[in-house]
Amino acid sequence: MPEPSRVQLCGTFAVELRGRRVEHALRGRQGRLLFAYLVLQRGQHVSRDALIDALWGDEPPPSAGNALNALISKARTIVEPDVIVGRAGLCLVLPEPATVDVEMALAAVHAAESAVARGDWRAAWAPALTAHFVARRGFLPEAEAPWSEVWRRRLAEVDVRALESYATACLELGGTELAAAERAARRLIEHVPLRETAHLLLMRALVARGNVAEALAQYEHLRAVLRDELGVSPSPALQETWAGLLR
Repeated sequence: MPEPSRVQLCGTFAVELRGRRVEHALRGRQGRLLFAYLVLQRGQHVSRDALIDALWGDEPPPSAGNALNALISKARTIVEPDVIVGRAGLCLVLPEPATVDVEMALAAVHAAESAVARGDWRAAWAPALTAHFVARRGFLPEAEAPWSEVWRRRLAEVDVRALESYATACLELGGTELAAAERAARRLIEHVPLRETAHLLLMRALVARGNVAEALAQYEHLRAVLRDELGVSPSPALQETWAGLLR
């Protein structure tokens, strides 16, 4: 079986091609960003104009074309010849089997949400946690281009969805998973303090663990936040659900 290839774009940048680590050879911020951008578009042809825009934005230097050629040439000497292909447009093809952490997070959160929708809590548990572990690391901290900000927002939403799926699965599994449900719900509220479902998950976890008074306090906290910041009350659905928790 061939050695695996792996690319990590969240947290510490890492590239492993057929078991060989090469990220240390991609010296310079622009070289790493070029490779990362091609990874995000892997399997598709990317024009040189698009690459110049990705690396230098709206004000590229007069020598951007030559600088891009140098970056591409350097990257091709580091990776295998069939990894970066094309001339007018470039296409990155990772040696298989290959995994990219961003792709893995997107697939995992979809799998988790699908399992939650089916009520298959055990099937939701692991992919939700996988998506959370990837997304929470932060996308390419050194990148400042608009496309990197788009990915940061996208992965922040992935993290929210993953935490929501994980907290839900842990709640439904019960037992020793209730503490994890509470922790996940608290992290969720830190990320999206106005998300009513996050507060409801925390309330349910607290009630399930026997902390009814704390759950009541959490509801009052949410009610005060919504009143002060938005001038609204908790939704009727939330109020009805909450009333049912205390019966």
